[in-house]
Amino acid sequence: MNLDLLPWALAGVILLQPVAQRRLLEAARRRLRRRIERERGSRVILLVHREESMSLLGFNLMRFLDVQDSEEIVRAILQTAPDVPIDLVLHTPGGLALPSLQIAKAVSRRKAPVTAFVPHYAMSGGTLIALAADQIVMCEHAVLGPIDPQVGDYPAGSVLRAVARKDDKDIDDDTLILADQAAMAIAQLRRAVAALLAPTMRADIADAVAGQLSQGQWTHDYPITPEEAKGMGLPVSTDMPPAILEMMSLYPMPRRATPSVEYGRERERRSKPPAAKRD
Repeated sequence: MNLDLLPWALAGVILLQPVAQRRLLEAARRRLRRRIERERGSRVILLVHREESMSLLGFNLMRFLDVQDSEEIVRAILQTAPDVPIDLVLHTPGGLALPSLQIAKAVSRRKAPVTAFVPHYAMSGGTLIALAADQIVMCEHAVLGPIDPQVGDYPAGSVLRAVARKDDKDIDDDTLILADQAAMAIAQLRRAVAALLAPTMRADIADAVAGQLSQGQWTHDYPITPEEAKGMGLPVSTDMPPAILEMMSLYPMPRRATPSVEYGRERERRSKPPAAKRD
């Protein structure tokens, strides 16, 4: 072998290694997804948002729920036979309201059962989608989140409470317009959520839960545990299939050059207690 070509060969291996690893992960996901579908007799659709590494630039980008996600998920739902159950795996911090509502409405119109699996977290728009399912299955440590709308840079509920503390003469027009938008956003989202919950609970309870989740009584990142979700009357179970958790291990976060957690690997020597003195 020509030694002059060795550096180029090594560079090629280094460049192709991430591509090969990604292909292996994708193949493992396909095999596991098909296995779950055979075992449960369902169609598995995953919505997983992880940080994505920009390998050439050296930084990571956080992904959120967007219109492209809604287009692909709605397309997958429409391509699934009406009598086939759907298992929807959600792992997302949320995102835009419009695509979240589009997915949620497509889920709610399904005749066959739809199960939303939340192995770790489905916040904001992810929670909105989960509410449209017939059943929500959460890991015992998984969380949902509030779905209160955000107007501009502020939570809609906080805008309304801030305006309510002042007289109109002390509020500028921009803030009044923002408050008007906030009121409309909360009302619209509350109606949409109540409609999504109507098939699984009484209308008055559905409206109360919709108000609790959309009016901003918590911060937007408040973690709603399975116990708290059950207390609201949501159809929540904690019987998480191990295969769903195994699937999440096939969506690893990009590795950092410098680890954020470090500790000694060697076994610590235990100091021997001092010998007892004889009298």
